[in-house]
This record gives sequence, C-alpha cells and structure tokens, in this order.
Amino acid sequence: MDAVIKKLMPKADYMEKPATDRPSQAEVEAAVRTLLRWTGDNPDREGLVDTPKRVAKAFREMFSGYDMCPSEELGRTFEEVAGYDDLVLIKDINFHSHCEHHMVPIIGKAHVGYLPDGKVVGLSKIARVVDIFAHRLQTQEAMTAQIANVIQDVLNPRGVAVMIEAEHMCMAMRGIRKQGSTTLTSTFTGAFKDSPEEQIRFLTMVRSGSAHGF
Repeated sequence: MDAVIKKLMPKADYMEKPATDRPSQAEVEAAVRTLLRWTGDNPDREGLVDTPKRVAKAFREMFSGYDMCPSEELGRTFEEVAGYDDLVLIKDINFHSHCEHHMVPIIGKAHVGYLPDGKVVGLSKIARVVDIFAHRLQTQEAMTAQIANVIQDVLNPRGVAVMIEAEHMCMAMRGIRKQGSTTLTSTFTGAFKDSPEEQIRFLTMVRSGSAHGF
C-alpha cells in the first residue's frame, strides 16, 4: 500500500512548491474568450465583457495551493504537551477542490488524525494543509494520500489517519448525473496501518456526533 501511495504523489511533489510557468494575464483572458465562443455565446456582449478578467482572478484564488508549500505550514511544532501521546483528531474540515479530469468542483470534508511522538502542531495548520492540497487540480485518492504523507514525513508521528468524503460534480453535472452520490477514501500510516483497533477507534471518533451530508 505504501508503494501505491508514493506512486500517487511522489515526495518531491507534495513537499515542495510546484514549479509553474504561467502565461500572461492577456493570454489567460484570451483563452477564456475562446472558451466563451466555444459555448456558443458572444464574449463581447455586456454580461461577458469582463468575464475573462473575473475568471482569471477566480482561478488564481481557487488554485492558490500551487503557490504554497504544505510542509512549511507544519514547520512549527510544540513539545510542551504534558506527556500527551494519544490521538489528535481534527474532523469535518470542509473543503472545495476541482477534479483534474473535468475541472469541475469536488465538495467535501476531510478528517485527519495523528498519534504524536513528543510534539504536536497547531490544529489550524492541519486544516491549512487540507486547503493547500484542495486548491490544486485533484483526484480524491491522490489528495487523501498527499495529506497523510506530508504529515507523516514532516511531523514524524507514530501514525496518521486520513479520511475524505466528497461529492464530485463531474458525476452530478455531467455523464451519469447522479446527484448526492458520495465518494469515501481513507489511508493509514504507522500505528494506524499496523493496528485495526486504531483504525476502528479513528473511524468511531469521526462518526461520533457528526451529521454528514453534502
């Protein structure tokens, strides 16, 4: 399983800021105009005149994860934990991402747990890592592995557990058009991978008191 996870996202890709070669603003706006024409609409009509500029701005926001390094978010840790070494769970982390196959939204929640080994990280940093990976073109399987791998590699805890449940608009808006269908993925490292009991505990805590649905 570890080999499969690494194949989904090589270490260099999730640890470092991806190299980008962005086109100019003018090139982006021209590309959007071409797409508007492709839909059959007129990019020069009043309602669409400023759409290329708006789309370019929206893309920079929705895909801002390419400008951020998740390992840097996890860089500051705290060792004054009074000996605490049990499960830390941050659940129901809402996110919006985009499918790399059709560039339509993925809307879901991530649940992230880890077993600290002498140090912990700020809770908001875990949520930030989820957001960084979500703000890139994604598959849910790869995103699940990316989150687990970077936490394991940077914090070096005794184990990491990640579960993501999401609705994919590529299924709801096109093709099979099945609204409300949810995809669930999970991955475990270290003590979670080695212990079914720890996996069950993680899943039980995720489900306790939660009302899931999108």
